Amino acid sequence: MAAAGAPDGMEEPGMDTEAETVATEAPARSLNCVEAEAAAGMAAEDSGAARDNLQPAPAQPPGDPVAQASVSNGEDAGGGAGKELVDLKIIWNKTKHDVKVPLDSTGSELKQKIHSITGLPPAMQKVMYKGLVPEDKTLREIKVTSGAKIMVVGSTINDVLAVNTPKDAVQQDAKAEENKKEPLCRQKQHRKVLDKGKPEDVMPSVKGAQERLPTVPLSGMYNKSGGKVRLAFKLEQDQLWIGTKERTEKLPMGSIKNVVSEPMEGHEDYHMMAFQLGPTEASYYWVYWVPTQYVDAIKDTVLGKWQYF
Repeated sequence: MAAAGAPDGMEEPGMDTEAETVATEAPARSLNCVEAEAAAGMAAEDSGAARDNLQPAPAQPPGDPVAQASVSNGEDAGGGAGKELVDLKIIWNKTKHDVKVPLDSTGSELKQKIHSITGLPPAMQKVMYKGLVPEDKTLREIKVTSGAKIMVVGSTINDVLAVNTPKDAVQQDAKAEENKKEPLCRQKQHRKVLDKGKPEDVMPSVKGAQERLPTVPLSGMYNKSGGKVRLAFKLEQDQLWIGTKERTEKLPMGSIKNVVSEPMEGHEDYHMMAFQLGPTEASYYWVYWVPTQYVDAIKDTVLGKWQYF
């Protein structure tokens, strides 16, 4: 009967081995359907997140301002961002250049811009807008408006070196001759005009001052024959217009070789001035009773600051 089964409380041989086998194999059991679906879902999420991290940022559509924020128009790189710009026409050597510059640029900064466009060194430039443009004032201060024409006169260094008869030699010779002579106002050739006295309609003078050329012609002066004369500076054409009752002479400023002047005795707030139109003194065109505050501006406008006179 003992063979029929083991007594109560006793284990049959081999039971321990089976229990250990079950315990060892339990972790490797197959997943049921619910567990398999959950595991597959988690793996898919992990894979999708990895792909998102590797994908490049989407390209900006055409015309999007963000995509074009770093694109320059080639004219105002580094200078116009966030600033009020003004459209200008730079005219030099019969060539026009359309540019945009900040309205708060100074005359000196404008010369640097012109240098980048034309290759003309700032020291060789004569920049004009209703007279010479001051280097220390802004375009806003001299009331430059959009579409304004800026006239530039000047020669490159190579052009200056190529000139056969430099103006500075002519001007130095003229100065040497002037120093040898008595004051102009005492010379007989001028007495006839000076004895007429001060014209009633001559423009007011400011002694000891230097001013830019006015926007209107200088008038009320005499010429050598004693007739009334006016001077108009046409900067856009780079011309000096000398007008009398009979006619108006239109002279290219480049044809004027020198400008000489001298204060008038007893009226030092006015000058007598001559424009040299040829190689000798016989070509001088004399103008009397020029207000002293405009003398330097006339010389700068006709000859240019970069020349010697």
